[in-house]
Amino acid sequence: MKKSFLIILSFVVLVFTQCTNNDQVADQKNINDQAIEKTQNALIEKFGSENEELINRGVAHVASLWRASDGSLEDFESFCTGNFISDAAEKEVVFNKISKNFESLWGHGNKIVLDLNENMHLNNGPYHSIDAMFAAYSPGSHFADDFYSNKIAFVIALNFPPYSLDEKNEIGKKWNSLEWAYARLGDVFTARVPAELSQKIGNASTGSDIYISEYNIFMGHLLNNDNEKLFPEDMVLLSHWNLRDEIKSNYANTENGPEKQDMIYTVMKHIINQTIPEEVINSGDYDWNPLENKVYKDENEVQLTAEPDSRYQEILNNFHARKATDKYHSEYNTFVKRAFSGSKEIPQEEVENLFDEYLSSPVVKQVGELIKKRLGRDLRPYDIWYDGFKARSSISEETLNEITRNKYPDEKALEADLGNILKKLGWEKERAEFLASKVEVDAARGSGHAWGAQMKAENAHLRTRVSGKGMDYKGYNIAVHEFGHNVEQTISLHDVDYYLINGVPNTAFTEALAFIFQKRDLMLLGFSNDNPDKESLETLDLYWSVFEIMGVSMVDMKVWKWLYANPEATASQLKEATIGIANEVWNKYYAEVYGTSDEPILAVYSHMINAPLYLANYSFGHLIDFQIEQYLVGKDFSTEVDRIWSIGQVTPQVWMQEAVGENISIKPMIEAAEEALKHIN
Repeated sequence: MKKSFLIILSFVVLVFTQCTNNDQVADQKNINDQAIEKTQNALIEKFGSENEELINRGVAHVASLWRASDGSLEDFESFCTGNFISDAAEKEVVFNKISKNFESLWGHGNKIVLDLNENMHLNNGPYHSIDAMFAAYSPGSHFADDFYSNKIAFVIALNFPPYSLDEKNEIGKKWNSLEWAYARLGDVFTARVPAELSQKIGNASTGSDIYISEYNIFMGHLLNNDNEKLFPEDMVLLSHWNLRDEIKSNYANTENGPEKQDMIYTVMKHIINQTIPEEVINSGDYDWNPLENKVYKDENEVQLTAEPDSRYQEILNNFHARKATDKYHSEYNTFVKRAFSGSKEIPQEEVENLFDEYLSSPVVKQVGELIKKRLGRDLRPYDIWYDGFKARSSISEETLNEITRNKYPDEKALEADLGNILKKLGWEKERAEFLASKVEVDAARGSGHAWGAQMKAENAHLRTRVSGKGMDYKGYNIAVHEFGHNVEQTISLHDVDYYLINGVPNTAFTEALAFIFQKRDLMLLGFSNDNPDKESLETLDLYWSVFEIMGVSMVDMKVWKWLYANPEATASQLKEATIGIANEVWNKYYAEVYGTSDEPILAVYSHMINAPLYLANYSFGHLIDFQIEQYLVGKDFSTEVDRIWSIGQVTPQVWMQEAVGENISIKPMIEAAEEALKHIN
């Protein structure tokens, strides 16, 4: 998961959602239509009709941001007349100056946030309350205030006005990289949100991140109904990521794998329903039988209270913080719109319709029947994470753990090996060493994440879990995924034409490269797969993974739409609604395949708590990953990765056209799954 778009929200949100003083008078717009038209006409007369479109757009945008505290009508007209840049060469010079300074501001701000979050994100000792206080601090909280005060924001708004998503998708097809960079500069100042509201978003995000990063289950203290402990004494798994991965790893366990999987699913349901005893979270002080929900201390049963609806209160905290800024956004006036049409640049309705079409595909029933046959039993709800199509499903977790722990006894051993990993993937020595030199590896407190640099002088960070015994296979698998993010972050920062278009259209595109890296993890360890069914099995594995994550994404979207329809809801009411929505989505798309109804498992994802509306990125990431993998067949892997991820931050469909010559689509994966089924059968 690419956390540079999430964890540093307390800084980045404040950069891209602008703020001003919370003075009611100063907050009033004071530029009327007559003043706008008068100013536009004056500028057209001065600079010529060839500048008319840009003048009209720029003046109107400045007017939408101008407040009484910024000056009178006369001040507004004078500012626009004196600061409009008609000469193309002068405009490019000004753009380059702005770009250089923003790289310094955002890059150093990102570094400060990285440092202030270190004790939260790294496995370097217990939390102290002061850590959370520093993590919640935003060095960019007055960025926009200052830039409106010194009028730089208005210079940018006037000369580099924003374009709508439809405009970007249509006329952006013909833009060169400089024109795209101008448009992205225009996206910086689009709304003016009070600083304290943006700070509340940062506080809510930090609180949720702390809550999730400490949500560990001490597996060695779980009991079955025979008072047996099925898991190693020292196994501690973070919800939901590590719990899910433990379910996956037990498909190769013929001894007691199904019993372990059933127990983990029971734990998950307790987390979703908030019936988990609060004192067993992140603690090994008690033994817990989740099957009967009984807790023991020194073999004596004790009564503990369930976790209050904390999980759902965290969602509410994020909802209220984000909803409070809605009125300051004229076009994207809900967080749902901002998350999709704004950040992802794909409308939410379009996303939901696409996911519905995929989830309703008749081929899924056939894939389900194949899995059922391979398992030799009826499907269970946790088989949404069926891992039997992967080559590793035939390799025991113990074997893989021994290999990865020996190879990577600590995080620095992985860091030293990054260049070799890239060489194995096809990069030449010099290029591999450059990319590797821009990535630092840290031992994570949570499941792991990738944190990109925001300036060329800084490095990206790869975080994954490393125990005292070394890096186990789960940590290694996550690390390879996160390294894919880091490679994207480095290429898309260093190899784009202009800083303002660094990055990718949205986080789905960095997830795509992370998935591409992750599926090569065994190859990087020296395992080969000569199975003639390899390609068909990989296709079915990906198809099934997308079937799972799209359902989770549907729950996430529907929960947020429910919140907007019920803004005064309590945590308890949200819990019931979320479980109801999860059951509803399950019954619509999964019940026929699995043969069971009203299963809440789709509500277990931790992203719903600390990464609001992020989950759809994984679905798109898989679709993009599949289309790119098809495109890469017969081509040089490293050359194409360098080319594709240096396209820059254009819109998703424009990026896909440049990358592989087609739009994002579900059809290639569905058709490939149908062919794979024919081959396997």
